[in-house]
Amino acid sequence: MKLEKLVGERFKERPADCTIDSHALMIRGGYIKQVTAGIFSSFPIMKRITHKIENIVREEMDAIDGQEVVFPVVMPASLWQESGRYESVGKELMRFTDRNDTPLVLGMTHEEAAVHMVREYGNSYTKYPFMIYQIQTKLRDEARPRAGLIRVREFTMKDGYSYHTSQEDLDMYYEVCHKAYERIYARLGLPQVISVESDSGMMGGKVSHEFMFLTPVGEDTIITCRDCDYRANLEAAVALIKNKAPNTLEPLQKVHTPNTKTIEDVCAYLKLPIENSCKAVIYQKTNGEYVVLFIRGDCDANETKIANHIGEEIHVATITQASGLVAGFLGPIDINNAQILFDNSLKNSGNLCCGANEIDYHYTGFNIERDFGEVEYHDFSKATEGGICPSCSQPSLAISRGIEVGNIFQLGEKYTRSMEMKYIDENGKANYPVMGCYGFGVGRTAASVCEAYHDDYGPIWPMAIAPWQVHLCCVKSQDEETKIYAEKLYEQLKAQGIEVIYDDRPVSPGVMFSDADLLGVPIRIIASPRNMKEGSSEIVTRDKSIKDMVKHEDVVPYIQRLIGELMAI
Repeated sequence: MKLEKLVGERFKERPADCTIDSHALMIRGGYIKQVTAGIFSSFPIMKRITHKIENIVREEMDAIDGQEVVFPVVMPASLWQESGRYESVGKELMRFTDRNDTPLVLGMTHEEAAVHMVREYGNSYTKYPFMIYQIQTKLRDEARPRAGLIRVREFTMKDGYSYHTSQEDLDMYYEVCHKAYERIYARLGLPQVISVESDSGMMGGKVSHEFMFLTPVGEDTIITCRDCDYRANLEAAVALIKNKAPNTLEPLQKVHTPNTKTIEDVCAYLKLPIENSCKAVIYQKTNGEYVVLFIRGDCDANETKIANHIGEEIHVATITQASGLVAGFLGPIDINNAQILFDNSLKNSGNLCCGANEIDYHYTGFNIERDFGEVEYHDFSKATEGGICPSCSQPSLAISRGIEVGNIFQLGEKYTRSMEMKYIDENGKANYPVMGCYGFGVGRTAASVCEAYHDDYGPIWPMAIAPWQVHLCCVKSQDEETKIYAEKLYEQLKAQGIEVIYDDRPVSPGVMFSDADLLGVPIRIIASPRNMKEGSSEIVTRDKSIKDMVKHEDVVPYIQRLIGELMAI
């Protein structure tokens, strides 16, 4: 098409409210326009890019026997009540009523709709296994949308659901889908995406992986090992902390520690290393009940692990006088009115300082088994830089930042059981099928590609998803000879099935090339009066890796060959 007809404006100034480069470039380049916080319209350029991403996803899902369907955006609340998520999911789920006062929800994910669709179809073991998927707009009422398409409220997502008659069959298909995702990201030109173990969250299930695009601007924390292939989201990463039990146990003593409410103040006052302290972290359940975690003083609590352990949501506690808890001086001895948890970081420890449950007093010489009793230790802390890897046991953990661009889950029977989906096996017995779930963020992936490949002037789109393959610039289009040649070349390229955007506007070369940089098309052909004198066109790749003068008669075959080479990268 001709650039002069392209809907959308391009401009030089970086918008003040854009915190990351991909957001700024997509606004400047006329890709997206914000409608309200976390909700965007897509201009034709963005639509062309996401259409190509979706087609790659379709090809890979179809290749593993996925069948595309469409679920409704609006669902009756009764479906979510069947699964139990209508009450358990928070404000992210948009709830409303229609004119008949029927409770409805807007789909933020579609497990319930997927089970509803095949509940009757999947009544016999002969129908299994099968996988259905859709690519559709969803809405999640995100509390803090930011960074353009990275964290939004309305988004396009591919979500797939597989159904199996055994855990073993699900395990096999889960691995097949995992490899399909790896192929998708390879085809998109995103080698920076890695698979990490993750927490299943509200989705349910015991096995899950997130596909993370590693970037300093990411909002997720990723734990990787420098010595092996261990990788996990911070929420799911195992924290291993080893203590050497003291040779001699000191007596338990109550010590006056005035005005020392933080663990750092206490340790400084008592002249103890922070590793010799037991600190309390206080939470509350939704019903107001207190949960107190005791953890080594130099460790941080992982709230996701705590919530998963107790089986319900928690939040940082509000300590009242009626609670009976002494904020800043809380310890395990004689504590009341709370569920008590102990972190693995305290195992094999001794001679600790801890709160005495009395203002301005702490204990020293505290030994958990001697002074409190036998306890169960669990992993409630965050993995740290330089921490011990749970896979290879080396102190080689590293922290990175990432953006989640996909996720896969083994849901098990969570939804089929709650929604009473059953099949009859070969022995005539009724069973619940086990499910897998496979999500892929289309817009977020496009933004991640832009984040990975750009310079100060604009995106550098990989050939596989670029809005066009070739950008033809007719410099000084007022020159009749140049214009005639450029028009002819434009028609030749289109006749060969090459996607080309043609700029013949009567603007300066600076404006023309600035717009071309913002469009980020991989190959640029420059026709100009100066090049016409040599009977050649200048061909430049957007990443500046190739810059050639090519005779007019060789331009089309040269472009065809170059497109093939760039598609293979």
